Amino acid sequence: MRTRRKQPDVPAPGEPWSEIVPGLWMGGHEFARRPGELELAVVHDEFDLVITLLRMPGHGPDPGVEHHVWAIPDGPLDGTQLAGVIRLAEAACVAQEDGRTVLVRCYSGYNRSGLVVAHALIRDGHTVDEAIRLIRSRRSPWALHNDLFVDYLRTGLPTARLLEELAE
Repeated sequence: MRTRRKQPDVPAPGEPWSEIVPGLWMGGHEFARRPGELELAVVHDEFDLVITLLRMPGHGPDPGVEHHVWAIPDGPLDGTQLAGVIRLAEAACVAQEDGRTVLVRCYSGYNRSGLVVAHALIRDGHTVDEAIRLIRSRRSPWALHNDLFVDYLRTGLPTARLLEELAE
């Protein structure tokens, strides 16, 4: 399974994670405080719930931190994968409603995490455009640069899931 597209023109984020709305964070496994100098983004116990869409050994979180792992590619998703994205976004919303801090992470913290966070924002009443704009302004202009993921959001993840299942 392909988990990450290599795009050398896409810069690494400047911080390990970014708060999109209070208590809901997006992040990745690497970041660059200075251009060309990658650092590891290791989660310890900064968050109450960590949702990981690409797991890399040694990147945390610490034992005792609630951790959901659902590996998906940064590309076309099947119905089962989209169902997992929907479930994770709902888990993030529930945790956030309970006053817990949530980190959703993938490799760079741009696309896969953006899909989950955007769906959570939409579930909480934001429009698709508001969710995308908020994510790009808080995380990076490069967030959600995967046009397919933006198409999934514009279609609606439940509808996209049904369409993918019909195609299978």
